[in-house]
This record gives sequence, structure tokens and C-alpha cells, in this order.
Amino acid sequence: MDNDINTKGLYIYGIIPTCYEAEKFRELDSINVFNITFEKVSAIVSENSVIDYRQLGTEPLARLLIDHQKTIESLMNMGFTTIIPMRLGSFANNTTEVLKILENGYDLIMEIFEKANNLLEIDIVATWSDFSQILAEIAVNPQVVEMKAKIGKSKISITQSDQLTIGYLVKKILDKKNAEYATKIIEALNPFCQSTKQHEVMNDQMVSNTAFLVNQSQSALLEKALDQLDEKFNGKLNFKLVGPLPCYSFYTLEVKELHFEEIESAKKELGLNNFIFEKDIKQAYLNKVKLFHPDTNPGDDSAVIFNRINKAYQTMLDYVNVLKPASCEYQFSLLIDAVAENSFFLKIKE
Repeated sequence: MDNDINTKGLYIYGIIPTCYEAEKFRELDSINVFNITFEKVSAIVSENSVIDYRQLGTEPLARLLIDHQKTIESLMNMGFTTIIPMRLGSFANNTTEVLKILENGYDLIMEIFEKANNLLEIDIVATWSDFSQILAEIAVNPQVVEMKAKIGKSKISITQSDQLTIGYLVKKILDKKNAEYATKIIEALNPFCQSTKQHEVMNDQMVSNTAFLVNQSQSALLEKALDQLDEKFNGKLNFKLVGPLPCYSFYTLEVKELHFEEIESAKKELGLNNFIFEKDIKQAYLNKVKLFHPDTNPGDDSAVIFNRINKAYQTMLDYVNVLKPASCEYQFSLLIDAVAENSFFLKIKE
């Protein structure tokens, strides 16, 4: 996809099923988006300049994120309750490209719709209400007291190195305490959700940052359980609940593009022909692994070669997974025309 900032293209917010009334689709004009439909699915898009969001500064990236999330939130408020979000910054050059993305990713999209039916995401962030009190409790921890005493006996004054040593111990104890409370939160709320995903905490005061995949019928029960947990902790933690949201943390899709040069390189690396079965890829990979695995073939270059083999194998799997049905009985072409026809595919964002 062309990333020239002057090139006009289509920004893809998400994918919805086409089961909604025609009148509802006409309402999309009110939020400056429209749908592109392939069989039973529609991509929600808007006309925009094609940009590489990875090259954006903090402020323009934040604006893009806000627009992305607001649009998806507006869709939900309009009654489009089933949405598979696309990764931030997903562009296509034109309608034909969007249709090709939907066609190549159709099986995956339908699979996610089935899995995510009636599910939503609720994000819960827990922070210490009085962080200074937590640090005060750690300061009288026997391990910290003992370390300070040892340092005090052996030296007239505490050096910067000593302070760092004490700081590391305090951080270790704090991390352990945070982990214990995070586990308690998960255990209390697990009965009301399908799955969880831990996100990175932003600072030491943040105990946990967790996404919960919840059935719509269970969302009220999860919120009630959170209230009970708040009472149990007696205000020791502050909880911030965000949602309901689309299943951002579990089923966000991203567009990947395979260029012919990548396929050609992977083909040569694995020693494949132009027409192959999926079993040929797996057999070629196993043969190469036997020859070049670092454990059986130690050497300066073995790790580099092995990583190259793994990358080639994953590239070939990504390619054949676009072309369904992917089975040992289906033959795939690695010629340039076939690769160009199937260069775009969807995958769940890791």
C-alpha cells in the first residue's frame, strides 16, 4: 500500500456483519463513513490521505486514535453492536483493495463473528488509593529493615549505590504486592468473563490493567462483583472501569501485505517449487530444521540460518492461509500473478 501522504485512500475502522436493516446503513453518512460490502460482511471506511501512522508524532497519533475510537463508539451507539475493530492506522488504496482484503480474510472474519457473538470488552484499571501509605508499609518490611541495618553497621554514611540496592528491594516487594492484588482481582472477576488479557501497567502505583471479555448478559454481574471487591479491599484500591467496548484486546484485526519478493525468498530458503501443497511446506521446513537446528548443528551461523528458516516458514504459512481451503490436497501457486492476486490478508493482532 502506498504511504505517500498526498495519496488519497480509504481508512478502515472495523468490520461488521451485513445483517442490519438498510436504513441503519444509510445513517452512516451522519458520521462521515460508509460501508464496502463483500457477501455477509462490510468494512466501515472513510476517505482519507494514506499515511504511515508509525511515523506520526505523539499528538497526531493521539488524534488518530481518538477519531478511530470515537467512530467505533458511534457505530455501537447507532446499533451496530457487532464490530471487529481494525488495527489503528489501517489503510487501503481503493475499494478494490478493500474488497480483496475482505475476500481473502472472509473465513477468519466469519469465524470471529461466531466466537465474539454477544461478547464485549470491559477494561478495568486498579491503582493504589494511597501510594505513600503502601511505601510506608514496605519501609517497615523485615527484609528492608534488615538490609538498612546491615548497611548502617558497615558504613558511616549510605552511598548512592546503597540507596539503589535498597530501592531495588523495595521495587521487588512492591511488584510482588501488586501481583498478589492483581491475582485477587482476576480470581474475583473470572467467573463472569470468557477470557482476560493483561495490559502493561503505566507506573508503580498501577496494580493491574486488565481487559475482560464478557458476555453481554454477564456485564452487570461483573460490575456488581467489582463493587463487592472494592468493599472487600476497604478503599485500598481505586478502580476505573471503561466499557462496554468492542473486543479490541482479543479480536482486533490487522492487514498484512505479502510482496512477491518475500514469497520468492521464502520459496528459495525452503527449497520449494512454483506449485506446492501445504504438506510440502511443512516437510521442507522439517528437513531444513534437521540440518540447521543450532542444537544439532552448532556453529557461528546456525542461529542466523535457523531464524531465516523460521521466518520463511511463517511467510509461506501466511500465504497459504489466505488461499482456502488450506489442506494437503490443495495445490498453491507461487508464481507472480497468483501472489499478486492474494497478497493481502487479515490476521488477529498479537
